[in-house]
Amino acid sequence: MKKRAAALCGAAAVVAGLITSIPADASAGSATAPRTTQTAKLTWKKCGTNDYPRLQCASLKVPLDHSKAQSRLITLALSRVPHTAKTFQGPLLVNPGGPGGSGLTLAGFVASSLPKKVAAQYDVIGFDPRGVGASTPALDCKPGHFDPVRPDTVPSTPAIEKANLDRAKAFAKACRTKYASLLPYIDTVSAVRDMDSIRSALGAKKINYFGYSYGTYLGAVYAKLHPNRVRRLVLDSIVDPTGVWYDDNIGQDYAFNDRHLAFLAWVAKHNATYKLGTDPAKVEAKWYAMRAALAKKPAQKKVGASELEDTFIPGGYYNGYWPYLAEAFAAYVNDKNSDPLIKAYGTFGAVDASGDNGYSVYTSVQCRDASWPRDWNQWRKDNWAVYDKAPFMAWNNTWYNAPCAFGPKDSRRPVDVSNNALPPTLLFQATNDAATPYEGGVTVHHLLRGSSLVVEQGGGNHGITLSGNACLDKYLATYLTNGTVPHSGGEIDAVCKTLPDPEPLTTTKAASTTSRGSALHGLLGFRG
Repeated sequence: MKKRAAALCGAAAVVAGLITSIPADASAGSATAPRTTQTAKLTWKKCGTNDYPRLQCASLKVPLDHSKAQSRLITLALSRVPHTAKTFQGPLLVNPGGPGGSGLTLAGFVASSLPKKVAAQYDVIGFDPRGVGASTPALDCKPGHFDPVRPDTVPSTPAIEKANLDRAKAFAKACRTKYASLLPYIDTVSAVRDMDSIRSALGAKKINYFGYSYGTYLGAVYAKLHPNRVRRLVLDSIVDPTGVWYDDNIGQDYAFNDRHLAFLAWVAKHNATYKLGTDPAKVEAKWYAMRAALAKKPAQKKVGASELEDTFIPGGYYNGYWPYLAEAFAAYVNDKNSDPLIKAYGTFGAVDASGDNGYSVYTSVQCRDASWPRDWNQWRKDNWAVYDKAPFMAWNNTWYNAPCAFGPKDSRRPVDVSNNALPPTLLFQATNDAATPYEGGVTVHHLLRGSSLVVEQGGGNHGITLSGNACLDKYLATYLTNGTVPHSGGEIDAVCKTLPDPEPLTTTKAASTTSRGSALHGLLGFRG
């Protein structure tokens, strides 16, 4: 983002001006203990996979409305990799973000990626938040909402704008129609209360928590409501809680444009492989020419301009995808061959039933968590202003979030996560992260007194621990072992160098689809 360089200077002012805005029924003192947590017992059964054979699964019933003693019950799906060491440090709840991300497999990944001596001391607990995946009921507002070919995201004509608006309105209406009784309770605060039900069912007085992306906001809100129930807290790739959610999404657009330019510069650097030119500006022109061509004639009636954006946006989350995206780009431009592009779309951009579920929860949570502008003229004005400076994802992101313009009128206010009552907390942030830009990490560092911020200098990936950077992982392992965090006395407590960008697939240092980074980013998914 353009304002990234000013983040360190401006964060204190942002914190000082933050308005305390905990929902009236969400204060730490008023949180109602769910009726099921007093007697709930978890029955764990084997559900291991080839990659994670030690996984166990269970389910937990929780109230739909935690404020009512006789509320309808819903079911949460849980996973566990149990501790094996004599030293037991309690449950470590993990969350991959979203909102709408499934955390069941993440438990296996975290347990297998941490040093064995560290993982052995924890029950690593994954869970599908309410509405997600194997939890029931699971949301799917409008199956096939992202089926190709969609209207061009850029509303260059009134007809294109109307087509996109109609889609957003139809999705919002479908959610209201199918899930009228559920939607008031699909929000971050309700998910946090579910987490406390999980804690109680596990028989733990306190939890350890490790969250990526949106999972950092989920963890920070839990810590706000239940500071005395947090033992250790790790937040990786941190949501700016002062921008939830309209401003945060606009902030993403600038940062994703920067990451897309970094990808195009990488393509230019490897011109010997991709033959798209050595000048990044000319490579960029070829990318937008490809986009214009696909807007007129979608490749194989499947990848138009919108689907092209969907395919390349994941490259802003993780540079391990760059070699595959570059090959598809080069084949289409140089050889008029759309087959690699179709394959890349299927891998990175296409939305399946799981994606439909994730998007349904994403919009439900974001639309409920905070108020959004109801006047479409404001959306139009704001996003054309963004597009003029950062065109890559501006309108794609707009339409992704547009159902919130037609969402609930009784949305909550964002939670002020500022906290003076926590034990030492460990934060990780890459300086060039696009999905959760750098200033969010700095802001939360100020809001959580006593926290420590570890920065990956020059890093652009989203989700940076347990992804191959030994420097970052050492800080994580040390903290989970004995609670020790680095302290410098400055704005940043420790700095790690970023990993090198990947090499083209044709080189001896070719990127590996089986690397730990690829495994992690496959679990984190996209869109936060």
